[in-house]
Amino acid sequence: MTHYSMLDLCPVVEGQGPKDAFRNALELAQLAERQDFRRYWLAEHHNMIGIASAATSVLIGHIAAGTERIRVGAGGIMLPNHAPLQIAEQFGTLETLFPGRIDLGVGRAPGTDGATAAALRQHLNADVNRFPEDVEELLGYFQPERPGQQVRAVPGAGLDVPVWILGSSLYGAGMAAEFGLPYAFASHFAPADLLAAIALYRRDFKPSIHLAKPYVMAGFNVIAADTDAEAEFLASSMQQAFVRLYTGKPGKFSPPQEGYFQSLPVNVQSTLNQVLGCSAIGSANTVWQKLNDFLARTQVDEILITGSTFSHTARLHSFEIAGDVLKSLR
Repeated sequence: MTHYSMLDLCPVVEGQGPKDAFRNALELAQLAERQDFRRYWLAEHHNMIGIASAATSVLIGHIAAGTERIRVGAGGIMLPNHAPLQIAEQFGTLETLFPGRIDLGVGRAPGTDGATAAALRQHLNADVNRFPEDVEELLGYFQPERPGQQVRAVPGAGLDVPVWILGSSLYGAGMAAEFGLPYAFASHFAPADLLAAIALYRRDFKPSIHLAKPYVMAGFNVIAADTDAEAEFLASSMQQAFVRLYTGKPGKFSPPQEGYFQSLPVNVQSTLNQVLGCSAIGSANTVWQKLNDFLARTQVDEILITGSTFSHTARLHSFEIAGDVLKSLR
């Protein structure tokens, strides 16, 4: 049985600010809980005025406090931006406050531009090439305290905080397999290596104290509405956001534009089709077909649904439709 979960980028739309985004995020998480999504994840980004989840662990606490059952976590924490001990303490604190409900996904990308990454890391000896060592150190802090251990995570030691490896290439798949950890692939924006990464991860997986057999989750965009035409209109906001991001001009989430995709140059349309290749935009029937095809093709253990619209009401409705469709596919 395939499980389904939600990824929220905590978008900030034009005319609003982070406070509005935080209120919307909680409403979305509460909807996810009612719709039986297994987990609700937030992603770490920095220096992006259109994404409000920079202080990811703080926001996770806010969401967990406003929900009751759903697992809440990071998809993910960009580990080279942080000392592993600090992340262990933060997520140990979250797990202590909300036992059995906290996930920690970690990645090695900066989640920002080069100058901001340098500012984040100015007091660290961090290097993306040290990512395996950082993950190993992080995992160690969650193990039971050892006699004579000088540095410990308080709280954190001995707590069951599942750690996931996130990635969009074969590197992350191989590392997750080597460590025997669950693996989440970012196919919602980088689908090119999805099938190869899943195959490598499953082939090379080494059972560990953390996980007995491979467990893979993949990202998938859904913009759903009552009709295909309405969903395609709503999706133009997401398309605008990707075009601005890939042209180095990220901003707040813009209102939808009729005919936006068709107005783009052919090469930009081609890039969007590639980047958003793992997407379902349409009515419930269209979303059902796209999701069913994706699950049949990948055989993932869990699917991580994401998707942003300018209208918060439309976004809630989109995830309501997605939740109903996913229930029918289980």
